[in-house]
Amino acid sequence: MSGRTEGGAVERCISAIRPFPGLVASLAFPSTPAFAHASDRGHVLLLPTRYYLAGGALAVAASFLVLALLPPDSLDRFWRKRLPLFTFGDTARTAVSLVSFAGFAILIAAGLFGSRDPLSNPMPLTVWTLLWVGLALLQGLAGDLWSWLNPWYGPYRVASRLSGRTQPYLLPQRLGYWPAFLLFFAFAWFELIDPAPDDPARLAWAAGLYWLLSFAAMQVFGYRDWTLRGEFLTVFFSMVARFAIVERIADGRLKLCWPGAKLLAAAPLPLSGVAFLLLALSSVSFDGLSKTFFWLGWFGINPVEFPGRTALIGIGSFGLVMTFAVLAAVFELAVFLGQNLAGSKHSLGHAAGLLVWSIVPIALAYHFAHYLTALLVDGQYAIAALSDPFALGWNLFGTADMSIEAGVVAGAGSAWWLWNLQAGVIIAGHMLAVLVAHGLAWRLHAIPARAALSQFPLTVLMIAYTVLGLWLLATPSAG
Repeated sequence: MSGRTEGGAVERCISAIRPFPGLVASLAFPSTPAFAHASDRGHVLLLPTRYYLAGGALAVAASFLVLALLPPDSLDRFWRKRLPLFTFGDTARTAVSLVSFAGFAILIAAGLFGSRDPLSNPMPLTVWTLLWVGLALLQGLAGDLWSWLNPWYGPYRVASRLSGRTQPYLLPQRLGYWPAFLLFFAFAWFELIDPAPDDPARLAWAAGLYWLLSFAAMQVFGYRDWTLRGEFLTVFFSMVARFAIVERIADGRLKLCWPGAKLLAAAPLPLSGVAFLLLALSSVSFDGLSKTFFWLGWFGINPVEFPGRTALIGIGSFGLVMTFAVLAAVFELAVFLGQNLAGSKHSLGHAAGLLVWSIVPIALAYHFAHYLTALLVDGQYAIAALSDPFALGWNLFGTADMSIEAGVVAGAGSAWWLWNLQAGVIIAGHMLAVLVAHGLAWRLHAIPARAALSQFPLTVLMIAYTVLGLWLLATPSAG
């Protein structure tokens, strides 16, 4: 299913070499079978990317200048607008979660006993494409669907009712989000560094053991405590859901709001929460960086003769840690400089914990842009594989024999609309991040001029990250 899986024929995906389109075509589309990957860019990009880089940077800079001149009251009224919808209760939540758990169990069985082909087995396709890509984007659009769909809530409720046990221990507050951070790092390492994360059986064992570990932790610390700070998928999805345009209040009433409006009411995160959000962004960025000619050439690796993931475990592990460390250091420096420019009396930890919520629009934008090709192609394979999960010739949903349209991401026409869509989303994500950061800065500084001044270093960082994101989309890549 991806360049993640090593062995067999892994696509040598070379892109964006403008002077040699014929050579690129022969390298990017070999006649052997290939696995698709989220960051594979199998098209020739004949576009003036330097203009996009400059335009993206100017758009983010201009949004900062406009916001600095607008009166805070007008933006506050903008953020507070809501459109009431209807009430949606929790009555069916346990049942939905139990159905989700049953589906998860079937996927585990399919991974262990079904086809060994990652493009025919629904286990890797569901985890890496439908869950990690599709559901993450839906969370950012429609709100916290994961609280209903996660495969732990229903079984936990049933087990608690049958046993009558009460929560014996509290998860120590001093741990913060560190359990979720460590588990998310392990997840990112497995996805990006492990030699075969797409192997159905390997992934089934990993997912099954993680479910058992999390379920055991919920029995010890309680469902609420562990999912809020320990279970990394719930932590990530709940943070992403704060960007959504649907708001659900305590009594179940749903309201429409502006994208990112709920971020402005978020409480400051502790250091562990800041680290978690920055890791979510840096891991996706490193996935794109790790396959560029620039990164491979830095370590003396010929990108045309990609050596496979096993040979790059050490380099990949170093890069994953380094990318996070650099982003965290630069973010903290930007917040520190901004607070000093504004003469703030707030601590660095408090300011960083609040302003880090402005990273959510950027993380979502990168998630969309980076995984778009996987969603378009591997999503089709997933729909087909779900109809025949054990490769027994079933056709449960009538999609087992559907034609896979891989051409949607190939060719000059696709290159044009893919690039423009990805670039537009990245630029829009950074502009929304600037907008959210300004709203959060007014919670730190009562004087508008000081709030705007405090955001200058963070805006510079966002401009630089815009350029980096666009460069990652356009630069030659391999593997």
